Amino acid sequence: MIDVNISIIGGGSFGTALAQILSDNGHNVLIRDINKEFVEKININHLHPFFDISIPEGIRATLSLDDVLNFSDIILLCVPTKVMRSVIQEIGCHIKTPKIFVNVSKGIEPETSYLVSQIIEEVLPIEYIKGFVCLSGPSFAEEIMHRKVTLLVSASKDSSDASYIQQLFNNPNYVRVYTSSDMIGVEVCGAVKNAIALISGVCQGLDLGMNARAALLTRSNREIIEIVKAMGGEESTCYGLTGIGDLILTASSTLSRNFQAGMRIGNGETLESVIENSKNVVEGVRAVKACEEIRIKYNLELPILSMAYKVLYDHLDVKVAVKILLSRELKSE
Repeated sequence: MIDVNISIIGGGSFGTALAQILSDNGHNVLIRDINKEFVEKININHLHPFFDISIPEGIRATLSLDDVLNFSDIILLCVPTKVMRSVIQEIGCHIKTPKIFVNVSKGIEPETSYLVSQIIEEVLPIEYIKGFVCLSGPSFAEEIMHRKVTLLVSASKDSSDASYIQQLFNNPNYVRVYTSSDMIGVEVCGAVKNAIALISGVCQGLDLGMNARAALLTRSNREIIEIVKAMGGEESTCYGLTGIGDLILTASSTLSRNFQAGMRIGNGETLESVIENSKNVVEGVRAVKACEEIRIKYNLELPILSMAYKVLYDHLDVKVAVKILLSRELKSE
C-alpha cells in the first residue's frame, strides 16, 4: 500500500502506540495533543509520553488542531470518552473537508448513553463525515510498543471503510486486523468490558479467588450480551476478539488501569481517592454509570453491573454487595 498521511487526536498511551504501527507500515503520522510536554517528548526525544520507549522519528506531534485536520482525511480519535463530545465540537469549529473518523476510545457517554459514533452523528454536519470506523480488540498499549503480537478488529457499517483501515494497520510482523460490519456491537463490547474489568479488580482486591473471577467473567459476558442486543448489536460479536477477547485481557491483568482501580477499591480505598490518584482515566467508573442508565432505559436484568453501581455511587459496602449477589433466587443457568 502507498504511504498515507494519518492524523491522531490524543497522544496518550494508546494513541502513540497506534502511531508506531502506522509508522512501521510506512505511513506518515501527525499527533495532536494539548499537553505540551507530550508534544515535546515525541518531537524532541522521540519517546512514548508514558512508557519512555523509543518511537520512530517519522512520528510528529503538534498542539494545533488546524494542523492535524489539514494533514490528513483520516482522523483517529484517541481521547477519553468523557471529553469526546467537547473534542468533536472543537473539530466541528475547524473542519473544512470530509474525514474518515476512526474511534479507538472504549466508552459510553453517561446521561445520553451515546456511543462515540452517535456523538459524531449528532455534533458534526453530515457533509463532514466521510466515514466512521471503530478499531478495537484486546490490546495493551505497552505491549504494542514492544511489538508483541496483537489482533484487532476494524468495524464499520461500510465494508470498504473497514477494509481500508484494516489494510492501514495490518502488519505481518506483529499486528493482524480483522473486519466486522457490527460497529455497534464492537463499540458496546469495548465500553462495557471496562466496567467488568473494574469489578474483576475488586474481586482480586477482596481475594475472592480464581473460581470467583472465572464465574464473574462468564456471568458478566451474559450481561454484555444483553446490552449489545438492546442497543442494536449482534450477539456473535460478544464471542469474538472485541467481546470475550478484550474482556479476558482487561479483566485479568494488572496492566489494565480499570483492573488496577478495582483492586484498590477492593482493598478499601474510596472511589474518590482512586480517581484522584490515577495517572490515567479510569473508563470503567463512567462505564458502570452508563450501564445502569442503559439498564433502566431498556428494562434489562444486569445484576452484576447494577450491584457495581450501588457500590460505586450509592456507597454500598463491597462485601455486602457480594453477599447480596450470592443470595439471589436460585435458578437454572
